[in-house]
Amino acid sequence: MTNDFDVIVVGGGPGGSTAAGLTAAEGHRVLLLDKETFPRYQIGESLLPATVHGICALLGVRERVERAGFVRKFGGLFRWGTNPEPWLFAFAASPRMAGPTCYAYQVERARFDTILLDNARRLGADVRQGRRVTGTVRDGDRVSGVRYVDDTGHQRLATARFVVDASGNGSRLHNDVGGRREYSPYFRNLALFGYFTGGRRLPEPHSGNILCAAFGDGWFWYIPLSATLTSVGAVIKSEAAARVRGDVESAFPALIGDCPLIADLLRDASRATDPPYDRLRVRKDYSYDRTALWCPGMVLVGDAACFIDPVFSSGVHLATYSALLAARSINSVLAGEVAENRCFAEFEARYRREFAVFREFLIAFYRTRTDEGTYFRQARRVTGHHGTDREAFADLVGGMSSGDFAGDLLDSVLAEGAQLQLRGMLGDAAGDEPPMFPGGLVPSRDGRRWQVPDV
Repeated sequence: MTNDFDVIVVGGGPGGSTAAGLTAAEGHRVLLLDKETFPRYQIGESLLPATVHGICALLGVRERVERAGFVRKFGGLFRWGTNPEPWLFAFAASPRMAGPTCYAYQVERARFDTILLDNARRLGADVRQGRRVTGTVRDGDRVSGVRYVDDTGHQRLATARFVVDASGNGSRLHNDVGGRREYSPYFRNLALFGYFTGGRRLPEPHSGNILCAAFGDGWFWYIPLSATLTSVGAVIKSEAAARVRGDVESAFPALIGDCPLIADLLRDASRATDPPYDRLRVRKDYSYDRTALWCPGMVLVGDAACFIDPVFSSGVHLATYSALLAARSINSVLAGEVAENRCFAEFEARYRREFAVFREFLIAFYRTRTDEGTYFRQARRVTGHHGTDREAFADLVGGMSSGDFAGDLLDSVLAEGAQLQLRGMLGDAAGDEPPMFPGGLVPSRDGRRWQVPDV
């Protein structure tokens, strides 16, 4: 059976739901396929303001996310570097996020992802769960559809003008755009993580903030997901990976004991016993990029394209941001407004720059023999920020800073994350956005397409 669509999206996580929703909202025929049935468990629980107040607003789902009752996150606490005392950052330190958009959320991904997937269906996408995509099909040098196994075990074929691979780091399709996946030499880590009930909270107003605490063999995250549930994970350096091989049930408390700050917060806590939070999980946290992100008829978004170390919770931000860029490109091509090569050149340039800002700063951040003042200055350097050091750091870790880290363009170019928030809240009243690159494209007033800027 052949089903003809304009767009096929593989994967129903935040990236896939964003791409499907923003293309379906333009009236295109969109098929979304996911091998699992939602709600399903996923890691990556700490969001950034650019996703909450920008992407979710453009999708028309921000109010529903607000009503879900997720824990509000106003910033973070770090025990990192040479300062023996933990130090705070707040999103409100940035003028771009001060006021009503100075927070994000800590989310249970099973609930958050279901909200986004249901919203893609509401916007018109044909959402089919329990469908495993096995490969792409081509018409000449163009990807023209996918093969998948339906919920009865039968092989199916669906064709489309565009295929979006949002199926995560385990994607079976990413090589079909050409190029290769390149792993970073800087972030070859392992993550061992689980969930606790009864963990202590930071004092108000910081009780919902993420905590990242370094210790000898790596660092811990500590994320409050509710009044009682806490996500706790140890990211272990490659040279210490042997500590988490074999008996993880013994390894995890030993690692916690090596980090006094985490041990103290968990002193009255116990391991969660209700699924899906009742077991320890291990993930290889190798960071990677790709030499190609798209080809005619196909584009990669989120972890199918690239991934960077999770210390600044950039995973969902990069997934939804790349999906927005891809949706703009697809919508513009399908509307016959801008050529495909030009649209996806804009997609790739913006995506690579956002990824590079996080990567370059993280390389410096992992040099722990320095203090927070140096980290703040480094954030200002890699983003080319013209504000204060603290503002630059807040912009970067809030997903607000897509400025050229050569430092030349921030005066004349609005950061994409800040513009997303502004456009999400004000719509057309946000005004026109200048091009990010010389000769580049700009978003339409509704944020869903590219357009050639007025000269």
